[in-house]
Amino acid sequence: MSQYRLHRTVGLALVAVMAAACTEQSTTSPPISRGVVEASADLVAGSAPQELASVGWQEQARTLVAANKLSPLAAVRVYAALSVAEYQAVVGIPTPEGARAPRAVEERRGAVAGASVQVLSFFFPAAATSLEQRVTTESDAVPDKLRPFFTRGVASGRVTGTLRVELTKTDRFTTPWTGTVPVGPGMWIANGPPAGATFGGVRPYFLTSGNQFRPAPPPAFGSESFLADLSEVRTLASNRTSEQLASALYWNFPTGTMTPPGYWDRVAGDYIAGYGLDERAATRAFALMNAAMMDALIGCFDAKYYYWTIRPSQADPAITLVLGLPNHPSYASAHSCVSSAAATVLSSLFPQRSEQLNTWVTQAGLSRMYAGIHYRFDIDAGSELGMRVARWALEHATLIDVQPDRGLDR
Repeated sequence: MSQYRLHRTVGLALVAVMAAACTEQSTTSPPISRGVVEASADLVAGSAPQELASVGWQEQARTLVAANKLSPLAAVRVYAALSVAEYQAVVGIPTPEGARAPRAVEERRGAVAGASVQVLSFFFPAAATSLEQRVTTESDAVPDKLRPFFTRGVASGRVTGTLRVELTKTDRFTTPWTGTVPVGPGMWIANGPPAGATFGGVRPYFLTSGNQFRPAPPPAFGSESFLADLSEVRTLASNRTSEQLASALYWNFPTGTMTPPGYWDRVAGDYIAGYGLDERAATRAFALMNAAMMDALIGCFDAKYYYWTIRPSQADPAITLVLGLPNHPSYASAHSCVSSAAATVLSSLFPQRSEQLNTWVTQAGLSRMYAGIHYRFDIDAGSELGMRVARWALEHATLIDVQPDRGLDR
């Protein structure tokens, strides 16, 4: 197995690793190629004239996710609903004078604010007052002659955001689990109520169902292939390097942080700002990626609770862990599902970044093996599943071009 390398020089202290990673996303990259983005949005040459509203509101969402200690599954639901609402609010605004005209810019900024405040207030009701204050502050910063356009955008964005909230209320995320955990050789061992046991049945954005791309079965328990991958995890656990330990800790993004989907949301925001996308292109990029990540996790958790695969340390108690053992089955790796889905979408929009993105997907996957909580076959299946879901999402991207009362209502 090739030696893992962090995307910045790794110091002995984990703080140094994290600081390097946070500054990795460059904003001085070559101009973006006209790829998938061109089909629905104009690109602005050079840097955007001001911070995009969507970038700021996405950052607000990541802050709220961390402060409210959302799980990765709850977090991706927030990111997807917010992003799709922002895009649908923006795409519904005609701009006959051009996307870069000041009136169009402010109306779209208002639409993002209106959609965002409705969606985030639904998920975080305790923050509703401060979120409304943010809208007011943004409005006050608009020149007087342009403020009516911002205000009009806010009004239309609120309508779209409310429609998205109503649809989200019926997405089956809160469906209680009433099943039983199977027992026997090779079966995962629960530690209390299973986490995310019904997430595979949540309504997806692009997929026809959670099992659309269900991976083939993992190696049979006790088979030569299974034992080989189990032995690899045990060997890694017994010989962890400081670099591997740093990787396991860095890529974890546990509850109380922006979570793994939030990491990719931040990467998207950095690319969007660095390549100078306008508001429409930016919201579309966020929406495609976050909705694809959610669908990938829906497919991943469908597989987890279809196969019920035992975790490595449950199969071999000699395997030591760096992190707490997640309370859901091993196959497939959720980290790899979400990372691969995000990277596939972003690579289609920012092809010059493909190598960097693929490196991070590999690193994120290996980090779970370094932590002792996943087999290599978990990582491989998760990466494949995420990629297939993302490709499907890109092929069916028009599903998010319509208002939520007319689409995505499966």
